[in-house]
Amino acid sequence: MNPSSPTTSAFPAVATHGRVTFLGAGPGDPGLLTLRAVEALAAADVLIAEPEVLEVVRTHARAGVDTPQLTVADETSAAAGVPVIRTPLALNDVANLVMEAARSGRRVVRAVTGDPGLDGNAAEEMLVCASAGIPFEVVPGVATAVGVPAYAGVPLRDKQGADVRFVDAKNASARCWSEVGASDGILVVSATLETVSAAAAELVGAGRKPDTPLTVTVAGTTTRQRTWSATLGTIAQVFKQGKVLPSPEGARPVIAVVGEHSAAARREDLSWFESKPLFGWRVLVPRTKEQAASLSDQLRSYGAVPHEVPTIAVEPPRTPQQMERAVKGLVTGRYEWIAFTSVNAVKAVREKFEEYGLDARAFAGIKVAAVGEQTAAALVEFGVKPDLVPSGEQSAAGLLEDWPPYDPVFDPIDRVFLPRADIATETLVAGLIELGWEVDDVTAYRTVRASPPPADTREAIKGGGFDAVLFTSSSTVRNLVGIAGKPHNVTVIACIGPATAKTAEEHGLRVDVLSPEPSVSKLAEALAEYGAARREAAKEAGETVFRPSERRPGARRRRTT
Repeated sequence: MNPSSPTTSAFPAVATHGRVTFLGAGPGDPGLLTLRAVEALAAADVLIAEPEVLEVVRTHARAGVDTPQLTVADETSAAAGVPVIRTPLALNDVANLVMEAARSGRRVVRAVTGDPGLDGNAAEEMLVCASAGIPFEVVPGVATAVGVPAYAGVPLRDKQGADVRFVDAKNASARCWSEVGASDGILVVSATLETVSAAAAELVGAGRKPDTPLTVTVAGTTTRQRTWSATLGTIAQVFKQGKVLPSPEGARPVIAVVGEHSAAARREDLSWFESKPLFGWRVLVPRTKEQAASLSDQLRSYGAVPHEVPTIAVEPPRTPQQMERAVKGLVTGRYEWIAFTSVNAVKAVREKFEEYGLDARAFAGIKVAAVGEQTAAALVEFGVKPDLVPSGEQSAAGLLEDWPPYDPVFDPIDRVFLPRADIATETLVAGLIELGWEVDDVTAYRTVRASPPPADTREAIKGGGFDAVLFTSSSTVRNLVGIAGKPHNVTVIACIGPATAKTAEEHGLRVDVLSPEPSVSKLAEALAEYGAARREAAKEAGETVFRPSERRPGARRRRTT
């Protein structure tokens, strides 16, 4: 090889080392991770993350990644039988942990809250790596002092421009307060709930007017975010009247923005995040984990916090011979059509195909029907484009409306393969027979009641800890009540259709939201519209907007049936 080739290592002294990536995980919203951050996490052998962002970044790391914890037990307390945790580790301890992993030749990701260059002590750790000859790179993240105001509806600059300064109240000197107090620019202060009033007093003492607008945001960019609007002179009173302080949570970090951009009237127009229709709502999604994923994503887009509780488990049929014969018949030309009525049916057939070494090409020459958009999407992922999806209602009835009658002239084969659940209704079978088709109604999978959720989840369901629950079928109503108990009367009940609503009412539940169409997407949309109307009504009445779970037990009357 030519020694001058660019592929020749210019740093032979560090060839045995791994590499460290200092990665900014943002202020808390998992969606703020950059594409480069996700790429680095996927390649990591070791993930060393601050406790506050561990769950944010671990989702994107590969299975089996080593994740040493940045917490240590206090040995004296542990010896006395009291497992007290001291966190975080000292800077030198973290740096040594990073270097030790890198020296073993592994790829290390050191994830920090916010941005490595603006938040925390990442720069010091980088210097330690540089001194030891360990190569590193930096993946910037959304800085806490920038991201939190954006989510609070407080832009730091506008077309007029502004002098923006950042201050850490914990380390600010008297000279620092004097300088920023004499300025009339925008000031972003990192503090805690307990210290923000003292910081406001420092600014007033240094020359800032007491009526200068101020916003204070806790848990910024997460669905636990809360923002208070006040002035430098009134913030202490606002906290006292709102019973924010004193509180055991007083040490929680906050971002305070001082200046005209944080005026209450202005923020009212720009508060896009906390104004989402289901902001902060804990919504129970009682479906299988696979089915719940897309619904949970949609709920998050409305500001909700979905909590998935499987109410059914999917198992193979007790006797697989019928399914095996049907799949073989699919390959040998026994069927003109195959109809999928659920994502689980697609999954069952796909697994049987893989067992036999088949793929989507086995569907060549066979017409494929899907009961709705989600089932169709599962087929497309498999490599099959459905020939028929209902143009109207996404249900067995909707599928029958568009299904062509059997025509012996145009249809060489009169048989339909229908893989479905063991508890499926006979609507589709009866309708196809009426249209002249022969139907092989095959049990592709069994649905059984899932195991009960953890005790704290059951308590939240019965005690009003959830703001809403989405019921997507009558079986989810029966199964949830069976394994976890009946939702509290303050919980908003949303049902996918009249049949599901009837079952809910039979179980003593008051139905608040009914989807206009039998679609999980439309159901979530209907709940969001309900939340938006509820929020608007409270604002028009001049009332504080509360989540359903924040209302006093018994405040809503239980419906009698």
